[in-house]
Amino acid sequence: MSIIIRQATTEDLPGILQIVNHEILNTTAIWDYDVRTLAQQAAILDEKKEKNFPFLVAEKNGIVVGFGTYGTFRFKIGYRFTVEHSVYIHKDYIGNGIGSLLLKELIEIAKLQNLHTMIGVIDAENGGSIAFHERMGFKRVGHIKETGYKFDRWLDSVFVQIML
Repeated sequence: MSIIIRQATTEDLPGILQIVNHEILNTTAIWDYDVRTLAQQAAILDEKKEKNFPFLVAEKNGIVVGFGTYGTFRFKIGYRFTVEHSVYIHKDYIGNGIGSLLLKELIEIAKLQNLHTMIGVIDAENGGSIAFHERMGFKRVGHIKETGYKFDRWLDSVFVQIML
């Protein structure tokens, strides 16, 4: 499998939206309720560029099969060396090492930007994502009860962290 990891462009937005909206409608990986529009996703991409945060896509045979990004963890100045990341893989390509490629690249970019730590916030029921992050060197550092509500039930957040 030949996977290309590169910065996302506006041409990638439909493929990114396909992944995002599947997660919104079918999983608790994203705690939004409504599908994202092209304009909303374009605004997210623009904001990442403006703030010098990466927005990577994984491409296979011209198809976006995953993406990853990071951004501000919290808005107070003291948190400026900490970022929160997201990595999502198209449902048909999970388990092929694409998430590892994306996350490794995000970590390398964060180091080059002289960041100090990277955080992930994961639905506590998403054991696959938690295990993936642990394999990638992240440590579980917190479990906060009932921080989100989706699909008519309360959800817990697990925080994972890697020191850069």
